[in-house]
Formats: sequence, C-alpha cells, structure tokens
Amino acid sequence: MSKKKALNGDMLYLIFDTANMHRWNDHLRTVDLTELDKQAHKAAIAWVLGKYEETEGGAKLDWRKIIEHSLFSFIQRSAMTDLKPQVFHRIISEKAEEVNRYVVDCFDLNVPDADPEFRSRLEGYLRSEKRSKEDDIIRAAHYLATRWEFKTVYDANRSMYGIENTKKEIDEQILQHMDLIGVKKQMDDENTFDFIDLIGQLRFQQRWARTPRIPKTTVLGHSLLVADMIFLNDFDTKADNRQMYNNYYTALFHDLPEVLTKDVISPIKANVDGLAHLLESYERELVQSKIMPLIPGSWHEEIEFMVFEPFTDIDNGRFGRRTGKDIKSCDLMAAYIEAKASVSYGISSKPLEDGVKELRKKLRASGAGIGAEDLLDQLDRVLR
Repeated sequence: MSKKKALNGDMLYLIFDTANMHRWNDHLRTVDLTELDKQAHKAAIAWVLGKYEETEGGAKLDWRKIIEHSLFSFIQRSAMTDLKPQVFHRIISEKAEEVNRYVVDCFDLNVPDADPEFRSRLEGYLRSEKRSKEDDIIRAAHYLATRWEFKTVYDANRSMYGIENTKKEIDEQILQHMDLIGVKKQMDDENTFDFIDLIGQLRFQQRWARTPRIPKTTVLGHSLLVADMIFLNDFDTKADNRQMYNNYYTALFHDLPEVLTKDVISPIKANVDGLAHLLESYERELVQSKIMPLIPGSWHEEIEFMVFEPFTDIDNGRFGRRTGKDIKSCDLMAAYIEAKASVSYGISSKPLEDGVKELRKKLRASGAGIGAEDLLDQLDRVLR
C-alpha cells in the first residue's frame, strides 16, 4: 500500500472546486467573484503585509505558518460554503468546537486518503486561538481582499438595503489591524494599494479564454492552485522552510507579468518563431517600469527572482533553493484539472480534449518530481 500524501487528487479537487463557490452572489456583480480567487488574492496580500512587517518593522516571521495557515483557513472556508462574513464569524465564535468537528468531517469525506500529519496539523490549527503575528497578517489580508471585492460591487449596489452597513463593517474590521505596517500603508499609500489592485486585476483574466468551460477560472485562481500544489509536494518531501517559501510565492506570482501583457496561448508562443523570447523581453521591461515603482526597492530583487524564469531550478546564494521544474509540473497539472473538469461536467470542445491529451503527455514525460503519474490516475477517478 502506497504512503498517503498531502498532495493527492482529492485534495487538488477540493481546492479547485472552490472556483464553483461564488461570492457576493446576493449582489449585482459586474464580474464573477469566486472563493478560489478570493483566497488567491488574500495569499498575495498576506505576502505584502508580511514583507512590510519584516523590512520596516523588523519582525521575524514564520512564513511556513503563513502559507500553511492560509491553506487551512481556505479548507475551513470551503466547508462552510458561502455564508455571509458576519454569519460565518458568529458561528465560528459561538460554536467553535462543533464547527471544527464539522470541518474535519468534511475534510475526511472529501480527502479520505490525506496524509495523517497534514490532517493532524489542520486539526491543530482549527483548535488554536490564532493569536500569532502570522495569524494577524492572514486575517488582515482576508479583510483587505474582501474590501477590494466590495469596491467592485459597491457602485452597482448603492440603492440596495444594508449596503452602507456592509461598508462600515468591512472598514471597522480593517481598522482593527492598523497596528500592521502594511495595513496602514494600504490605507494611506497609493502605491501600496495600486500593487494590490494590480494583482487583483488577474481575477478578471480568464484562463482558456477562447474556449467555453465550466467552471471558468482566472489567472489568479490558477496561480493559487499551482502554489498550493507545490506547497503540498514540498510538505510530502520534507523540504526546508526556505524552499517552501521560494516555491510557493514563485508559483503564486509566476503569472504576474500577464496583468501587463494578457495571456498569449501556448500554441502561438510555440509556433511563432522568436515570439516567446520577444514576450519575455517585453515582460521584463514592463515589470521594471510598471510594477517595481509600486513596491519598496528592497523587494525588487526578490520579485525578479520570483517572476523571471520561474520554472528553472536554482540555488541562489541570497534567496536559497527553488525547484522551478516542479512548479512547472504543477502549472501543467493545474491546466489539466481545468480542462479535464470541464470535460467531465459535460462542457467539452476540441481544444479542451486536445489539451487534456497534450497535458497528460507532458506530465507523464516530465512530472515525476510531483508524482504526476499517480496524480493523473487519482484525478481520473475524481473527474469521471
């Protein structure tokens, strides 16, 4: 019997399925807002807040805790469906033990072959008081991502009963975290807001844009799926904390340049001679001119490390090790789930069917580092 792993097909589908959870669905929305995208934006904002605490506040953060607890809170939220925030938090505060048991039961039902250590850490997180600096950062990122979403629906819902109370509640929640340097920056510094807003714009860019597909997924949601996947793989392989950090945030930000260029589909890159190199050069220019001015200079080298050539293996003297080839395998696996899920739901097309075949071929050839062969078999059972 094979060893149970944190990275398995059921776990991947649990994360991916939150693309079917729509947020603010009792409001008029100009764009779909899903739980997967919200959690992706939250993860990116948490990085921004954490970097400010480190570089300007001198904090020594446990980044593995931020990554892990973000995923655990994501799992909790996926089990509690799309409750209004005030209802969700009241239930959590008044029925904590019962809710924790329910979340674990849901997790066991959906991921029956979870790694025992991962499951144990999830239970420990749910029972904890969550009073660490890292948990404060995650909570603040949650509210900032909610505020960003609310701003997209506010103008269209000004006449709706209770909309001003909702605005007030969100602002009050953020004000409770003004002790964090990054929260104050987000509220007062236009550049800091613009960087977070720029990341959020990846929630507007659809994956497989020319192909009808269910559920529709975005570039940012896709990036979180890749990031969580590489983290789960690093969890299984007992990678050190620095590699976990490098891999996770490289995966989360690997498509950041697309907010400036939009996506160019792989067949065009592959078949138009010299286009891939031209795009890479242009992306570098745009990142330097458009993104770097929005963040502190001390972060520039690390952002470059993450977004330029993210799929290369590297052991950097300053930043440490990154297994870029495994991140690429996770990127391909996320694309496979996106295509395979739609086909299994009954929304298919030649591009999707061809994509499934081509992605399987690539993963079998180069995905050994993440156990792609087993994951494909598991996902085929999940997505029958």
